Amino acid sequence: MRKHCSFYRAVLFVFIFNNLIAFNIGGIQMNKEKIMEAVTMLIEAIGEDPQREGLVDTPDRIARMYEEIFAGIGQTAEEHLSKSFTIESNDLVIERDIPFYSMCEHHFLPFYGKAHIAYVPNGKVAGLSKLVRTVDVYARKPQLQEKLTSEIGSAIMEYLDAQGVMVIIEAEHLCMNMRGVKRPGTKTVTAMSDGILKTDASLKNDVYNLLGIRA
Repeated sequence: MRKHCSFYRAVLFVFIFNNLIAFNIGGIQMNKEKIMEAVTMLIEAIGEDPQREGLVDTPDRIARMYEEIFAGIGQTAEEHLSKSFTIESNDLVIERDIPFYSMCEHHFLPFYGKAHIAYVPNGKVAGLSKLVRTVDVYARKPQLQEKLTSEIGSAIMEYLDAQGVMVIIEAEHLCMNMRGVKRPGTKTVTAMSDGILKTDASLKNDVYNLLGIRA
């Protein structure tokens, strides 16, 4: 019996060891080995030597970096926004200048900036850090700024049951700064609104005024 237990433990150890090369991100399995192979091929394709001192560990570094910066793949903000607090007031809530980094899905170059979130509660509010985490969840994957803006707003409407939401994102894109038109400092602004913050022009203007943005 002990021999059988030892055998099964050994098999289990080998199975776990052999699968350490892959890691799960938000329920989506990333294959570290494939990423490293792809990066090695890319280094070779641009005419560099993947075995030289400065590049030999680059495939592993990039695979570990992707584990971090793509941690939002397959995730939603439900676990963050479902932890809410009951309130009697339904006054406007604004959290501004939330910094974020994301990766453009077209060129796999970063875009970064700040997000502003305004919402009208419907009897409950999220902790302020949860709004920051919501931005983080949707930013940490191959993304478009327009889609990022929409996903943040939709999550607040769905998981907080808000009466209305507005999300404004200002960002710089390295795919514009360092290639193509090469215009560093150019900012892209995207905005979405839903619910009462879409239909009530006066309330929407209050948000713009509080953020110091000209509508």
